[in-house]
Order: sequence, then structure tokens, then C-alpha cells
Amino acid sequence: MTTAPSLSRSASRRSRADARDHSFAALSVPAFRLLWIAGLISNIGTWMQSVGAQWQLVDDGSSAAVVALVQTASAAPVLLLALPSGVLGEFLNRRRVLIVTQVVQLGASLALALLSGGGGLTPAALLTLTFVLGAAAAVQMPAAQAITSDVVPARLIPDAASLSSISVNVARAVGPAAAGLLIAQLGVTAVFIANAASFVLYLVALLAWRTYVAPLSRPEPFLDATRAGLRYVLHARLIRSLYVRLVLFLLPANALWALLPVLAQKTFGLGAAGYGLLLAALGGGSIAGALLLRAARSRLGVNGVLLASMAGFGVALCALLLTNSLWVVGFAMVGAGMGWIGVIATVNGVVQGFLPAWVRTRGLSIYQLVLFGGTAVGSAVAGAIAGAVGAETVVVSAGFIILALATAQLLLPVRVPVGIGRGIVSIEESPGPERSADERAALVTVSYLVPLENREEFRSVMGMVAQTRYRTGARTWHMYETTERPDEIVEMYTLGSWREHIAQLRSRHTEWDADLLRRAAALSTREPLVEHFVDLPVSRHSENGRAHPSPSERLSRLTRTGARSADGFAPPLSAR
Repeated sequence: MTTAPSLSRSASRRSRADARDHSFAALSVPAFRLLWIAGLISNIGTWMQSVGAQWQLVDDGSSAAVVALVQTASAAPVLLLALPSGVLGEFLNRRRVLIVTQVVQLGASLALALLSGGGGLTPAALLTLTFVLGAAAAVQMPAAQAITSDVVPARLIPDAASLSSISVNVARAVGPAAAGLLIAQLGVTAVFIANAASFVLYLVALLAWRTYVAPLSRPEPFLDATRAGLRYVLHARLIRSLYVRLVLFLLPANALWALLPVLAQKTFGLGAAGYGLLLAALGGGSIAGALLLRAARSRLGVNGVLLASMAGFGVALCALLLTNSLWVVGFAMVGAGMGWIGVIATVNGVVQGFLPAWVRTRGLSIYQLVLFGGTAVGSAVAGAIAGAVGAETVVVSAGFIILALATAQLLLPVRVPVGIGRGIVSIEESPGPERSADERAALVTVSYLVPLENREEFRSVMGMVAQTRYRTGARTWHMYETTERPDEIVEMYTLGSWREHIAQLRSRHTEWDADLLRRAAALSTREPLVEHFVDLPVSRHSENGRAHPSPSERLSRLTRTGARSADGFAPPLSAR
């Protein structure tokens, strides 16, 4: 038996003065500058390829549903690979991951160019190779995001994230316009060749960068690491709320991206160059929105920016088809770009700031899952409905749906915590002999003595402690009152292994989590007592020939049925 945790802070406050004064300071880091320039060129190539693929299908007379499948083929791989990619990006050498994915994307791009140049690029082949490109990108993205923190000083990470966002949106503005001009002059094959060349440049930059040193990480079994990332997101209310809002926005919003080539050709009577200019206006609006975002957040807050961005995007979609003036259409596209980046960048920024370092890559992989999964589903649904009722009707309807979402955002704002510590702290719990490699299931009990006058407050605090336990690794959590002492309350939680409990104590609690544990301990009249157990399988068999359940299985069955245990514990107290 040991006493309850004494908490030691391990992270010092970081100064942000330099990051505020120098918005492009991260580019002074040679490795980041090399990767940023190479990534910008590669992003431009990717957007050119997307436009080329869509225009190839439009030029061949494919239906709106087939054209929309380009977006789906690009985004759908994330549904399959986002979670494992997050684990790979957390624990493997990220530079090698990027090199391998660039080689795969280069091969797929060259195949597209050869088939297109030879006249053998069928819709099925185009969509298949687009899927391969999307799969490689899905593996690449978490590693590319995480590698920034490996090469950039901690105080410049916010700068680097902003620069990465600017890179994506510059590519979104330049790539489609460049693709439209290239298609008009040289044909779609030239676009596929340009995309292949962009991967060559990125690959050369990675091969030339020989100074990278992969950070040390605590190894975890693949499935355990995946479950830990999912568990954290499921039990973090802020992250969960933002992801729900994001997917509800993406489903209708992607009607614009999926059906814009159809609108450009059949509604506005534009060719490839005109389509590229519409996309450039959309990308230009995104860049303008990114530059204004910091000021908007300081003035309006997170909820105000989400509300204004959703409303602006919805109005822009409705305005697209209410006028015959291409100037008005162009301004509407700029407004749509600002609204789009307002939602996407705000959600991404809050999520990155909230996720602790130990699970950040996995949490962001779930963000990618939501982002690209919403894109895949939204694009496919928009294309299917457009085949029945027309692209114009789908886009306007999507605009009204997003305006309804803006109204819901006004009525149900996100609860954004302010001033809570996100640095990692170590919990000094003295859990007994070091068994960091022990893979047996672990059970932890914490006993409190809580007087009657503190009980309601204690239960309220323990509701938040329960979420902390789940976020940091608990598989099950329950709270009991003993029958022998009316003031004794026992907290019990299980973990998948003793190794995971050691990781929970050493590297998974944030300053906010530590504060919650202190608040709970302060409501007890004695220092809480902690006991640790590991699973001990029983070799005996019952009369029917079945093996006896392990202690953790018996506990799980007990708490599910609400029965009293042999140790005298009453059914669980609700702490929710």
C-alpha cells in the first residue's frame, strides 16, 4: 500500500514573445525551410493533379457522379489508413516514412502520365491511381506534421504550423490556375508530368537532408497505441465536440469542391483556364482568411470565428447561382475560401493546442480521418444527388444546410477551456517494483475518506477525474462506497497492462489532470491510499470444465451486474 500521488511539474513555461514578433521566424531553421519549400512545390503539384484528373473526366463526358469520385478516391484512403498512419508517425523514423511515400507517389504519377499520353487512361485506371496517391498521402501526413516539432524549436512551433497552413493555401491558389493554363496549352498529360516532377524535388530534398535525428520514443504495441489515441479523443469533450462540428460542416461543404468543374463548364460556360481561375479565387480567399485569422480570433474568439466562417461559406454557396456576373461569382469564391479556411484552421489550431505531446500525432491522425473522411463521403453524396437533381440544386441546398449549421453554432457554442495547463507532468506514485515490461492487466485502487458535507463536490470532481483516467489509459473505471465506513469511497480502474500504467504515471498526465487529482485529494480527510494489482491467472477449472475468470474479469462482471463484491463494496457510485 502506498500513499496517493505527489505531483511534480516537469515542463517550464515557454516564452512566446519571439513567435509573436516574427511570423516567419521558423523559416530561419534550415531543415524546416528546405522541407517547407519542397512541400509547397509538392502541394502545388498535388492540386494540379486533382484538377487534371477532374478535367480529364469532364472532357471525356463522364457524369457528375464519376467526376465527384476524384475527391472521394483522394480522400477515402484516410478512412482506412489514418489511425495506423498516426501510430507509424508517432514511433517510426519520420524521414524514412516520408521518403517511402514520395517514391510511391512518384510511381503513381508517372503511371498516370504514361497512360494519359498513350491514350489508355480509362476512368477506372485514373480513379485507381488517384486512390494510390491518396493512400500514400494518408501515410505521409501525420509524419509530416510531427516532423516539424522534431526540427523547429518549441517556441517556433506555432509559427511553423501557420506557415504550413499558408503553404497549403498558396498551393490551392496557384495549383489549379497553373493546371488550367497548362491544360489549355499542352493538355492533361502535362499536368501529370508536372506532378511527378514535384515529387522528385521533394524526394531530393529528403535525401539531401542527412542531419535528421529521430527522437527517442517509448515503444508500444501497435494495437495498444492505436487504442490509446482513440480513447483519448473519445474522452476529451473539447476534441470530440470540434470533430463533430467539423464533419457536419464538411459533408455539405464538399459539394462545392466536388461539383465546381461541372458548374464551371455547364453553368458558367468556362473552359479549363476559367475553371482554374475560379479555383484560384477560392484559394486566394483561403490565403486572405489565414492571414486574418489571428486578428479575428482575438476579437471574436473561437466560437465567433466558427460562426462567421460557416455563415460566410453558406452565403457564398447560395450567391454562386443567384447571378450571371462572373465578377460576383469570383467574389463569392473568395468569400467561400475565407469561410472554408476559417472553419478548418480554427478547428485544427484548437486541437493542436489542446492535445498533449504524447498523443498529438495520433490525435491529429483522427483529425485527418474526420477531414478526409468527410470529404470522401460528402463528395460522393453530392455527386450522386447531382446526377438526379442537378449540380446547381445540390450546391444551393448545401449552402442552406451550412447556414442552418451556423445557427446551431450560435445556439450551442463550443466550451473552450481557458488557462488550463497542457504541459506534461510526472505522477510520483511509487507503484512498487519496476515492471515496465509486464504485460499483465493492471488494477489500481485509490481509497478516500470523504465527509458527508464534501460528498457532492467530491463526486463532481471525480466525474472529471474519471475522464482523466480514461484519457491516460484506463480501460474501465468505477467508484464505490464501502459498507463498513460511510465516509470511505474507493476508486478502481483497470489498464491493459502494467507497462501502460507506468507510461500513464510517467508521461501522460497534463498539468490540468494533476490539478484535478489534487482537488480530489484535498476533499479527503486523509491522504488517499493507493494499491496496485496485476492479473494472476488461475489454472484451476470449474466443474463444467471452463477456466475460472481472472480477477480483472470478475471485477468487470461484478460492475456490469451491480452486485456486491466479497470485499464488501456496494454497487458503483455514479460520478458522471
